[in-house]
Amino acid sequence: MSTLPLTWVQRHWRRIPLLDRWLVGELIGPLLFGIAAFTAVSLSVGVVFELVRRVAESGLPLWAAVQVLMLNLPAFLVLAFPMATLMATLLAYSRLSGNSELTALRSVGVSTWRMVVPALCLALLMSLLTFVFNDVIVPRANLAAANTLNRALGQAIATETADDTLYSRFGDLSGPDGRVEQGLSQLFYARRFEGGEMKDVTLIDFSRIGQRQMLMAKTGVWNPAMAMWEFRNGRLISVDENGGQTTSANFDRYLYPLGQGPVDVASLPTDANQMTVAQARRAERLLSEANNLKEARRLRVRIQEKFAFPAICLVFGLLGSSLGVRPNSRTSRSQGFGISVLLIFGYYLMSFIFSSLGVKGTLWPLVSAWMPVLIGLGAGTWLLRQASR
Repeated sequence: MSTLPLTWVQRHWRRIPLLDRWLVGELIGPLLFGIAAFTAVSLSVGVVFELVRRVAESGLPLWAAVQVLMLNLPAFLVLAFPMATLMATLLAYSRLSGNSELTALRSVGVSTWRMVVPALCLALLMSLLTFVFNDVIVPRANLAAANTLNRALGQAIATETADDTLYSRFGDLSGPDGRVEQGLSQLFYARRFEGGEMKDVTLIDFSRIGQRQMLMAKTGVWNPAMAMWEFRNGRLISVDENGGQTTSANFDRYLYPLGQGPVDVASLPTDANQMTVAQARRAERLLSEANNLKEARRLRVRIQEKFAFPAICLVFGLLGSSLGVRPNSRTSRSQGFGISVLLIFGYYLMSFIFSSLGVKGTLWPLVSAWMPVLIGLGAGTWLLRQASR
C-alpha cells in the first residue's frame, strides 16, 4: 500500500526529538483552552455587554454589532495570549508531575531544565505571535471598529479632528544689531482642528528680539502649493518692547511661513494602541519637535512597551513551567485558572507602576518598560532552580 508524501511541516516536525514533541503535544490542549477561556471572558466584559446595550438603547443594527465584535477580537486575543501561556504551562506540567511522568524522566537522567525547554520555545513563539498581532493587526482593527461603530450610529467618523492643538517651533532669533540666537521662535495654538482646517487660531511670533507679533484668526489652512499658512478673518498685533509702541491691523487673508508641523501634530492618534511602532516613532518625533516633552516621553514609554509586552509570554511560560515542574505538583484546571489570575494581576500591577514612573520621568522609558520583564524572568529562573534541587 502506497503512502502519501510527507509535507514540509511533517518532515520538520519528525526531526524534533520525541521528548519535545510529546511535551509540546501536552501543552497545546491547555493553551487552546486558555486562549478561548480568557478571550471569551475579557471580550464579554469589555465589548459584548456594551454592544448589547447599544443595540437595545441606541438602535445599533445587529450586523454592525457583530462586525464591531469581530474587529475588537484581535485586541482581546493579544491580551489572552500571555495569560493562556501561563495557564497552559502550569496545568500541563502540574498534571505530568502529579502522574509521576516527570519523575520517570528524572530517573533516566533528564534534567528539569531540559523538561521546560519545549515550554520556553512555545512561549517564545507566542511572544512573536503577540508582537505581530499587536503591531500589525490590532491598530488597524481597533480603528476600523471605532469607525464602523460611529458610522452605524450616524456619528461623524473621528478622523482628522483634534481639540487644543499646541505647536511650538524653535529656530533663529534675530536681534536689531544683527546677532542671532537660538530659542522659541513661534508658538501656535488652535482650539479646534477639523477637516484640514484650524479654527480659532492664535500665533505668537518671537523670531525678532525686542518685538512681539501676535496673530489671531478665525480659521487657518495649510496651503501646500505655496508652502505657507493661509489665515482668514483675523487681527495682527505688533508690540515694540523697546519703544513701547503697539500697532494692530485687521485682515481678510494673511499668509505666514510656519511649516506643516501643526497639521502633523493635530493629526496624530491620541491612543497609542491605534498606532504601529513606526507610527508611534513618527508621532514621538513630531511631539519632540513641537517641544511637547510630556507627551513625547509618554509615547517613548509606549513604544518600549510595544516591544516589552510580547515578552510577557516568555515570562509567564517560565513562571508556569517552573511552578508546574515541581515534584508531586498537581493542579486542577480551576486551581490553575485561579493561580494564573493572581500571577497575572500581580504582574500587570507591577507593570502599571513602572509605566507610570516612566511617563512621569522618574525612570527612563527603556527601564520602565523592561524592568517588569527582567523581574519576572529572574523570579522564574529562581523558581526553576528551586524545582531542580
